[in-house]
Amino acid sequence: MKIGIDKIGFFTPHLYIDMNKLALARDEEPEKYTIGIGQDEMAVAPITQDPVTLAANAALNILDEEDKKAIDFVIFATESGIDHSKSAAIYVHHLLGLKQEARSIEMKQACYAATAAIQLAKGHIALNPESKVLILASDIARYGLNTPGEVTQGAGAVALVISAEPKIIALEEKSTFQTDDIMDFWRPVYSDIAYVDGKYSNQKYISFFSSVWKAYKDKVGLTLGDFEALCFHLPYTKMGLKALRTIYDDGTEEDKERLIDYYQASTIYNRRVGNIYTGSLYLSLLSLLEQKSLKAGSRIGLFSYGSGAVGEFFSGILQLGYREHLFIEKHTQLLAGRKEISIQEYEKIFEQVLPVDGSTLELDVTEDPAPICLAGIKNHMRQYVNKK
Repeated sequence: MKIGIDKIGFFTPHLYIDMNKLALARDEEPEKYTIGIGQDEMAVAPITQDPVTLAANAALNILDEEDKKAIDFVIFATESGIDHSKSAAIYVHHLLGLKQEARSIEMKQACYAATAAIQLAKGHIALNPESKVLILASDIARYGLNTPGEVTQGAGAVALVISAEPKIIALEEKSTFQTDDIMDFWRPVYSDIAYVDGKYSNQKYISFFSSVWKAYKDKVGLTLGDFEALCFHLPYTKMGLKALRTIYDDGTEEDKERLIDYYQASTIYNRRVGNIYTGSLYLSLLSLLEQKSLKAGSRIGLFSYGSGAVGEFFSGILQLGYREHLFIEKHTQLLAGRKEISIQEYEKIFEQVLPVDGSTLELDVTEDPAPICLAGIKNHMRQYVNKK
């Protein structure tokens, strides 16, 4: 029985800034951001969007009634959780109108959690082939204004439906993984911004990739030439390229040219959205699938990394007619319909934060075109609305 990705979609807020303009505002050369980091635009989340609404909007765009009847497990992967106890998955479960006969949980391990969710979903489907699992990878990356990490912020969510006999990609059974207790990136519970040792984190990302890639080759017996493309977790798009360059010698010149071509295609959405933590790898995969027409049967390698740190390398096989089940037009319209805001407007939005003292707050959702929004806080409870 094949198990894998049956549907995949994403959502990002309707606001963004131009990275050239951010660079100038920070007295930097634009090329440092657009070439050195590899980012063109950064999604900006208004106060009416949080990880729950981003995830719910991503899922709303791809689910039909048949999916809703079959989904009996909702897994929310995030490092931007809104509650120490109640899972974000339960809010989305309600907002989407899913059946009550379902499990709903939240998972955390930096940017790796969605990959852990997929592995858990595979086990559930193996035991319950008639079921479907909804995985939500949703985050708002915040490092602070005028900080070194500011250029690698972003906001968005990816929704995945995992099922038996998937229409898009069948995940192969074997994978390799690694854990190490390091402090390359973290966000204490008292902070709404992340802390990062950028140089150290880059080193560990590449080190983890090297380790799990070598272990995968030894375990599975495949070579670089067996992969049509590789997708990477992309905190910024230049990061994945740095890792890819370390294995050029494992293949031929033809392999190198092919992998670079597909890598560039896999970064197109990420370059326009920015860092979305748990969803970054899967936004990269989606970008590849929607920007290129690959042959059915092609093997795609995926490298997942979550600071702190956990890394994993796994793979999947593209299914016949997979492009017929993508939502290319919706995603094209989503990105094209966004509004560019000035750096001053972005800074003002960034400084808008929800109260942490239990204060009642009502938000105007009329300016937010998203179907699902955060409408305020009452009695310490977030108030969500589904306009549809």
